[in-house]
Amino acid sequence: MTKKVDIRRVKIFKIRNRRGYACLCLNHLTEGRTPYEAYRRMVKALRRSGFLLKDISAKGTAKLVTFI
Repeated sequence: MTKKVDIRRVKIFKIRNRRGYACLCLNHLTEGRTPYEAYRRMVKALRRSGFLLKDISAKGTAKLVTFI
């Protein structure tokens, strides 16, 4: 059985001094060229660990981006 993860636990941010974005959730870190790619990789990483993260559109991931 997979455990559902709330989308509010996901943090996406622009990586300084590098090209691309990173996604952080439940001690998992993924990187991608776009926020959507980083998020899709996070969905896959969490699925391997037994968690279920809701799939959202590219526009939805753009709203999750925070600037550090």
